[in-house]
Formats: sequence, structure tokens, C-alpha cells
Amino acid sequence: MNISNSEENYLKTIFHLQADTEKVNTNAVAEKLNTRPASVTDMMKKLSAKKLLDYQPYKGFSLSGEGRKIALGIVRRHRLWEYFLVEKLHLGWDEVHEIAEELEHVSSKRLIDKLDEYLGFPKFDPHGDPIPDSKGKLRRSNEILLLQLPLHQRAEVCRVGNQSAEMLELLQHKNIRIGTKLEVKNNFHFDGSIEVKVKNTTVSISEQLAKNIFVTYES
Repeated sequence: MNISNSEENYLKTIFHLQADTEKVNTNAVAEKLNTRPASVTDMMKKLSAKKLLDYQPYKGFSLSGEGRKIALGIVRRHRLWEYFLVEKLHLGWDEVHEIAEELEHVSSKRLIDKLDEYLGFPKFDPHGDPIPDSKGKLRRSNEILLLQLPLHQRAEVCRVGNQSAEMLELLQHKNIRIGTKLEVKNNFHFDGSIEVKVKNTTVSISEQLAKNIFVTYES
């Protein structure tokens, strides 16, 4: 099936939005892609005609089985390229998203399988998001929000929610990245901020930032 880059972008966007809700609406997609709702409606009809979308006017839409399969392939390519750019070319984790947005449209399965093999079949990208395997399976971790971590419990950063360059730059400034071990020393109910020990340093983290940091720990 011939899928355009624009159609791929829509499928990937719907896939991400469906993580939070079963049915996706036009306005949510329009906001995410910074486009007009009318343009989204036109694309939904095209994707529905290709049987990549289950679409009912005014009732929302969701990916079909084939649509989800294609979307997972796009996500896999994107996250593998991000891993390659950070681990092999040593670009910053705040630099690679836009480059991977372009590379994800290179759809040669043989190339992507070889890239996966070359990288050692990584399970997670540089931001902690799971990389689908060649069969489209996603590995999940038992993560919780940093805000939910009990006081004085050692934990490890496993994923970052907001992956904007500004957010990643702020995390880097506070010496926090995937794999960083930390411990919440105090929380302040006045503004929701928390005090966190990272290595031998104590840093203050705002509630907004903490809502985007996911950790794992052994209870």
C-alpha cells in the first residue's frame, strides 16, 4: 500500500493520542499537527477509504488493525533513529527529535531491521519511550510519576513525558537524564515543588517539571 509522508504523520499522531483515549476527535489531531479541523476531516476520509481508520462522522475515530500496524512501524523507525543519533553520533537528546521526524519516513524494512541489529536491539529510546520490536510489540515498564515516589525512596529515571527541547535542556541543567538515580528528600505543599537528591547534590524541581519525569524503583 502506498502511504504518503503526510498520511504517516497522521497515523502516528492518532496512535499517540489513542494512548489516552479510545476514540480520537478532529480537534485533538488538528491541535497536535497545527492544522485546520477541515484538513483533518479530509485526511480522515482518505485514511478510512484505505481501511487504516475506523471513522464515523461526529463520533470520533480510531486506528484499524492495519492502521495500528503501520503506525507502530513509523514509531519504531523514529525511536531507532533517535537512539542511533544519540548513541552513535553523540547528538544531544534535545537535538534528535526533528531529525528523526524526517528519517522515520525511510520505510525500507531491511534497512530498519539491520539498524535494529546494529544497535543491539535496544528496548527504549533516549527519552525512555519503548521501541516496538519487528513484530510491533512494545515493552512496558512499571513506572510511576516522580511526584508519586515516597520520600527517601531510591529510584531511577526511566522516561520523560514532555520531550520538547526546552524541557530536555532544563533536565540536563539539573543533571537529570534516563538512568539517573535520585531520591526525593522533601515535598512542599505550597507550590507542589519537591527537593531531590541527585548524586551528591540537592536540586529543587517544580511541580510542572516533576509531572513529566517517570521513575522505577524496587519496593
